[in-house]
Parts: sequence; C-alpha cells; structure tokens
Amino acid sequence: MPIRIHEELPAQGILNAENIFVMDNEQASRQDIRPLEVAILNLMPNKIETEVQILRLLSNTPLQINIDLIRIDNQAPKNTPKAHMDNFYYLFDEVAHKKYDGLIITGAPIAHLDYADVKYWDTITRIMEWARKHVQSTLFSCWAAHAAAYHFYGKNRIMRPEKLSGVFRHQVRDPHDELVRGFDPEFYAPHSRFGEIPMDVYEQIDGLKVLASSDKTGAYLVASEDKRLVFLTGHPEYEAETLDQEFHRDIANNKEPKVPENYYQQDDPSAPVIMRWRSHGTLLFTNWLNYYVYQTTPFNLDDLSD
Repeated sequence: MPIRIHEELPAQGILNAENIFVMDNEQASRQDIRPLEVAILNLMPNKIETEVQILRLLSNTPLQINIDLIRIDNQAPKNTPKAHMDNFYYLFDEVAHKKYDGLIITGAPIAHLDYADVKYWDTITRIMEWARKHVQSTLFSCWAAHAAAYHFYGKNRIMRPEKLSGVFRHQVRDPHDELVRGFDPEFYAPHSRFGEIPMDVYEQIDGLKVLASSDKTGAYLVASEDKRLVFLTGHPEYEAETLDQEFHRDIANNKEPKVPENYYQQDDPSAPVIMRWRSHGTLLFTNWLNYYVYQTTPFNLDDLSD
C-alpha cells in the first residue's frame, strides 16, 4: 500500500526518484475504497488445483477482492467434475458485459499446437480484445503470455527441442518498477514449458519492458509501460509438488522427460523437493494487485477505457 508522509519531508524526493508511491495529504483526502473485481480465465484441465494455487496468492493482501471464474466453453474438462464447473464458473458471454480491475489468463496444455489449430483460439482472441476495454490490467501466464504476444504484436514463439522444466535463478532488470518492488536482485521461480520468445524480441517491441529474466529461461516477466498487460512465462503459483507430479505423469505417459533442474535435492527424483519460490510468488501477485491494479484502476469501473 502507499505510504503517506508530510509533503516537505526530505525522504519524499528520494522515494519519488526511486518510483516509490508516496501519497500526499491532497491525494489521501480524495481516496475512497471499494472491493476489486478480478476474473480468472482458467484454461488448465485440473481447474480446482489451479484455482487453489492462484487464489492463495491473491488472498495475501489487505484488499477485498471479488473473484469471477470463467470457462472457455461448455465442454466438461476430464480432470474436473462437471458439477464444479456448473456451480462455480461463468461462460465468457455471461460476464462480457462487466468490467474488471484485473484479469488472469492461465496457461494451457497445448504447447505444440499452432495457434490457428487451437479449437478455442477465436474465443481467446475475442477475450483478449475485450480485455483491452473492460479490464484495467491483465496478467497472462505461460502459454497465455506467448499467445498474447502473438495476438497483440505478431511475435510467434519458437519451440525448444526439450521441455524447460525446473526451478531457475532469475535477475531483476528494472528494480524501480513497482511490479518487482521488494524482489531480491536474484530470485528463483519454476518453469514448465516448450515455447519461448527470445528476449531480444520482447526488447524490440515499443511500449514493453523486460522486468526480470534468466540466462537459462530468457524473459520471465514482461510488462507494458501502461501496466495494462503483464506477460509471465513461469509458474510462481506452483505448489512444491507440482513439478514432481508433472514429471511422474510424463513418465507414466512414456514421454521420457528430463529430471526438472534445480528442483530435487542433488537433482535426485527420489530426494525431497527444494521449495524456494513461495515468497517470490506471493510478492509478485501482491505487487500486481497493488500497483498495477488497485493504484491505477478508476473507482467507477464504468470510467475504464482502452
């Protein structure tokens, strides 16, 4: 949350230079507070697991948040009970009239499909266009991050010869941006993907900035300068056991996966997992909610514009 200090305190100039939000008395007198409206478009097959992972991170702030869960179509996912979908999810057309402070679009297990071959690609692009006028800030995760870069900027991913799986060390590239505020200069985050957009491609796009990256994984966190679009290529929401479950699932499906890197002690799948990204994931989602959503969204969502 912003801090409120006397306008003449010398610290104000220093903090402003570091792009830290300092509120003066005039701003504070105009503040009013309402619940945030956040939607989650869940494209993962195990809806419940993904819900828990994301909601856990969204809940760690003093803000009140109203959540709408959105589904892409009426088809029942094989890993989620139909009753769960019917009871807790909206079809997009049922909420298309609404405006939201924030939207999260998850990854999807369709890594090797061309976008044109994705059965719901037309719906996804429709939602992305809708969000530009109906959502203050949209966070695209993993597959959705690459899909959004392709839709908005025409930048297609390349496919890695092997799946990138593991927990990797990243570096903060713009420490004064609010989205990475409080990050250690180096931090760990999980990845699980085949697709990749080279970092220099992101850097060539006007209006985008790479906020965090890794020599091993490339761009990790990219955002538009207006804070309306956030591209997240990893999975800070993952639980400790998620990569282990994916690894053994791939073994069971005869995919001969590589052992996730830097994940098990001594890189031994029979050894315990090294959990070292929970605090990073919590801080990332807290920063997004605070600085990219709460501090920028209009009090009256009807005033939201593209």
